Amino acid sequence: MSEIQVSTTTPKLIYILFLANIIVPLLGLIGVVMAYVNKDDAPEWLQTHYQFQIRTFWIGLLYLFISGLLSVIMIGFVTWIATIVWIIIRAINGMKYLEAKEAHPNPTAWMFS
Repeated sequence: MSEIQVSTTTPKLIYILFLANIIVPLLGLIGVVMAYVNKDDAPEWLQTHYQFQIRTFWIGLLYLFISGLLSVIMIGFVTWIATIVWIIIRAINGMKYLEAKEAHPNPTAWMFS
């Protein structure tokens, strides 16, 4: 029996784009577009990663918007830093499962895993 090799390059690149987006804005937007484009054609276990990446983008955008609103009362910087840490942890956790060639266990989570 020959096992079909599934490439994890695209989802790995998307996780990296999310991390690089911290320094270079708009890379996350490229990553989420790539996730939407590749999600339907991927094996089921990889679809969980794409779903997790899509949710990471949109929830992260919501958190950054809230941070912008909170900057008026001087705590926006703290919530902005918390959002950056949240994105880093989610990307690293996602890459951990991807490297193990496992489906993401909770792709609809709002927090870290």
